[in-house]
Parts: sequence; structure tokens; C-alpha cells
Amino acid sequence: MNLYLLRHAIAADRDASTFPNDRERPLTPEGRARLLKVVRAMKAMKLRFSLTLTSPYLRARQTAEIVAKELTLTRRVRDCDELAADARPADFVRWLAKRRPQPRDVLVVGHEPFLSELVSLLLAGATPLSLDFKKAGLCKLTVERLEPARCATLEWLLPPKLMALMGR
Repeated sequence: MNLYLLRHAIAADRDASTFPNDRERPLTPEGRARLLKVVRAMKAMKLRFSLTLTSPYLRARQTAEIVAKELTLTRRVRDCDELAADARPADFVRWLAKRRPQPRDVLVVGHEPFLSELVSLLLAGATPLSLDFKKAGLCKLTVERLEPARCATLEWLLPPKLMALMGR
């Protein structure tokens, strides 16, 4: 399995008066514009996904929908509660491992620190790694047999600024 992890793009600031529910913070215009540069790089890399999963938070869903639209992905974006900002990476891994048939290329759109913890779990079997996973950053892992343990190889972790250069 190829597992692609994408952190949501830049969202509105946390402000209890404007967004009393953190789940409802949308992407900013700047976040959308930067994400489109990342998607251009994804196109240049000829990335395709057989399954797109997103956190149910608005900013993550908007990120996933922009990617799906711009890459003309025919499969719909699927909300996954196991990707919520307060979820546990091991629970998500167990959930994904049960999918039949196993998808080949999966895009996961989520949050920090969840995504770094997920990468750490799959690479090291625990969550001690410290990663700088930028907003709209993209990571690729290859996984032989998905389990909440050391089972993956890191192919790359690309910050959005580098991806913007790649998409020119």
C-alpha cells in the first residue's frame, strides 16, 4: 500500500467568538491558494488515489475536496472519524487494515500532531519521532502489511514550499 499523508491547508485562526466549535474552522483564501500550488505538484508527480480519507473537521474536508476536484478523482472523499484531531493513530491503522479489498494508493488528510504520530508509529513502532509536518505538506509511506507497529518505509516528506516549486 502507498499511504500519502496530507496535512490540511492554512485555516482560520482559532477564535472562540468566530468559531466556537474548532471543527468548523474553514480554510483561508491564502490556504486555498497555497494548496492549489501543492496540487499542481501532485499533478506533475502523476499522483492518483484509489481512496481519499479525511478528518471530519471542515478544514481537512475542504483540503481533501480541493485535491479531489483538481486531480479529477472519480471516487468520493470519505469522512473518517478515526482521523479527527483528537483520534489515536493506532485506532486509525486498525480501521484501515480491516478495509477489503485493501486499497493500493490512499490519501489521508488530517491534522498535527496526529499525522506525525501516525508516521512515527508506522516507521518506529512508537511515537518518539519529531517531524516538521507543515500545513499542506505531503508525506509518502510504503507499507507491506499495515499494522500499528513498525511496518512502513518513508519515501519522502515534502514541505509545501518545495512542492510549489515542483508544480511550476
